[in-house]
Amino acid sequence: MSPLVLLLAFAVDAGLSEEVFHGRPAWVLQNGSIRVAVLKGGGHIAEVRQMTGDPRRDVNPMRVPHYPTIDPQTYNDARDNKIYGDDPHRWLSSGYMGHLLCFPFYGPPSSPEEIAAGLGNHGEAPIVEWRKTGGGVTGDHIVLHYAADLTMTQYRVERTVTLPKQGAWVKVEESVENKLFFDRPIQWMQHATFGPPFIEPGKSVLRISAVKGDRGGKLPADESVRERVMPAVKPSGSYTALLMDPARKYQFFTMSHPDYPVTIGYVFPTNSNPWAADWQENQRAQQKPWNGKVIARGIEFGCSPYAEGLRKAVERGSLLGVPSYRWIGARQTLRTEFVIFLTEKYVRNASWDGRSVTLEEAR
Repeated sequence: MSPLVLLLAFAVDAGLSEEVFHGRPAWVLQNGSIRVAVLKGGGHIAEVRQMTGDPRRDVNPMRVPHYPTIDPQTYNDARDNKIYGDDPHRWLSSGYMGHLLCFPFYGPPSSPEEIAAGLGNHGEAPIVEWRKTGGGVTGDHIVLHYAADLTMTQYRVERTVTLPKQGAWVKVEESVENKLFFDRPIQWMQHATFGPPFIEPGKSVLRISAVKGDRGGKLPADESVRERVMPAVKPSGSYTALLMDPARKYQFFTMSHPDYPVTIGYVFPTNSNPWAADWQENQRAQQKPWNGKVIARGIEFGCSPYAEGLRKAVERGSLLGVPSYRWIGARQTLRTEFVIFLTEKYVRNASWDGRSVTLEEAR
């Protein structure tokens, strides 16, 4: 292919657009090298993939459910409970795709009163409508600004998604604002969820900069915390809390599959993300709409080791000497960031200098 043709292809592909992704309204950023799709309903990052034209290289690692999804803010119990169930997970299950934000808590609501008030699993942020607040092509980058007001819990969350015109990475800057006049405890977790065909029991491999693991008080001695293959046993499932390396400024993880020539990875700051978790589901959960059919692997990183809900996290206080929740001050705004990258190499380490991702190849 001539350089002119490459230049023309880049000019056509690069930009920010509104599209339909698996039946859902989405914003799409693409630079001719990679494509990122962000759902309006729930704000989920539903697609991060290459644009080579080769289906194996262009596989979307993110989980797209086997069942049809809807924008969760449109949920109607009379219409939708028969598909998604009637428990507090139903709003999330109805729209959950790929990477979701768990905020202001992680796991189930803390009480019957919260459930009756309409709060569901993983908080309010992943079940409301997010709205575009700006963006476009600016200089060397393609940018999306979007936000959501959490009216039940009185927070505002905002994101800026930045894709360079040249490069196979995307940066997400995120802020949470406490709208109330008093300090509050919070759980703030990123839930990056991957699915078939990229996730396959017995093959998919996690590499992560963790130093210790905990699974209900213990981790088998023969199980590594830095490199973990998803077991092939079915039905099965597990959740392992992982303490990240406190000596690092930025943490990383990668997910790969030996049959697909692409690795997806994340880099994120240690100061706001001391914990991660490796959640694995292999056709175990029988509740609607999973029905014993879900294969998924979620890498969840942030301020809490377990998806136990805010009250239990506060009561726990800490694990392995590290806090299990954090505080947000009165009218305070907190910020974090993470970077998602794609590569066709196996990676043993990744770092971020504020402008680019540096990768060390595994041997």
